[in-house]
Amino acid sequence: EAARTWNDQLLEALIQARGEDAGIETHRRYKKAFPLAYQERFTAAAALYDIEHIEDVLKTDRLVVDLYRHRSEQRQFHVKIIHSGAPVPLSELMPRLENMGVRVQSEVPYEVQPHGAPHGVRIRDFSLDAEGMQDDLRAVKEKFQEAFIRVWRREAENDGFNRLVLGAELEWQEIVILRAYAKYMRQMGVNLSEAWIQQTLANNPAVVRQIIQLFMTHFDPKLGAPAMYGQTAASPHVSGRQLATMSLRSQIHDALESVSNPDEDRILRLYVTLIEATLRTNFFQRDSAGERKTYLSFKLDSSSIRELPLPRPMFEIFVYSPFMEGVHLRGGKVARGGLRWSDRREDFRTEILGLMKAQNVKNVVIVPMGSKGGFVVKNPSADRETFQQEGIEAYKTLLRGLLDITDNLRGDEVIPPVDVVRRDPDDPYLVVAADKGTATFSDIAN
Repeated sequence: EAARTWNDQLLEALIQARGEDAGIETHRRYKKAFPLAYQERFTAAAALYDIEHIEDVLKTDRLVVDLYRHRSEQRQFHVKIIHSGAPVPLSELMPRLENMGVRVQSEVPYEVQPHGAPHGVRIRDFSLDAEGMQDDLRAVKEKFQEAFIRVWRREAENDGFNRLVLGAELEWQEIVILRAYAKYMRQMGVNLSEAWIQQTLANNPAVVRQIIQLFMTHFDPKLGAPAMYGQTAASPHVSGRQLATMSLRSQIHDALESVSNPDEDRILRLYVTLIEATLRTNFFQRDSAGERKTYLSFKLDSSSIRELPLPRPMFEIFVYSPFMEGVHLRGGKVARGGLRWSDRREDFRTEILGLMKAQNVKNVVIVPMGSKGGFVVKNPSADRETFQQEGIEAYKTLLRGLLDITDNLRGDEVIPPVDVVRRDPDDPYLVVAADKGTATFSDIAN
């Protein structure tokens, strides 16, 4: 054993894993690919996993993430970030890692050059420290890796909500739910910072998991009949979904009794209030490729949210994505008004609410109540032409978010949206006319 080289061991491991022919061929490509520093640090058996990752990067040109614990180091966690192309600056990698609740202790880079490959592949090995991380990474490994990749592709935002992957063992899509409701809270005028909301959720992982479970129990279409708003245990024909939501409400109420900080208690109760007031969501819908949609929309019974400023609409739909946010307020089931491109990122709902009130006054002499909607582009480009395209994409996303959870009409037949649990009666009426900034978007809307 002492006389055998690292490459001998790599050949043996490859043959065992891939068979003789494929193992020898893979070894031919990789026998001179790994630098000496890598060979001193990792066993040949460990290199098998990296070879799979490297081949994935060469094939797809996508970044690969691998969270692991080195056997020789007690309580020391690592993450390998494997990518091709130019070196990624540490200033881009470090904030993403630290927002996921880890502290970076050190980094060791390796350059791997497989024989015949068009370019090399970089392995960045980060040594991590994380409070509360368990020795057994199986519960969070896939979730951490997927969340980091989604943030890297800008399909999820890079912020402190991502700490909940490790802290509460949530998946990235579940974190999007919490992030979207937090963005809505800001539009409500809640005088608590987003950083404090993030810290509150990190401090109460057990309650957070119950809050997410409450959302899933209300809206997962696989669970049968919906739990209608205001349903009680005394109501006739209580379904399994309704019993589950009642049980969860009770558990959350009991858990909140032990939350001593009044601001934390307020934030957690507000999450429960908003989920209970939610009537529909597109969270469970998939796109044509079978993937989750890159935006989230939910319809709210505004009258049941006491924290909302007056006047409260009958319904509103909030649409969230990493690059835009928007809202549509309706004064009644039959209501009309336009959508505008707002530049008030911090309080665009306040602007839209004022416009809805004015629309109600305008519509006094005709039947419909007033409605109004609007959206903002987050982190807009400085280039005017690019900014215009960003606005068009944000407008499309807002419309898609509205249509995803609105009933359709085919003659007199109401067609509910696919994979949407409806906690309210049929509602197929939606008018979204042009307004400031969207007057030229009519063809896009149609």
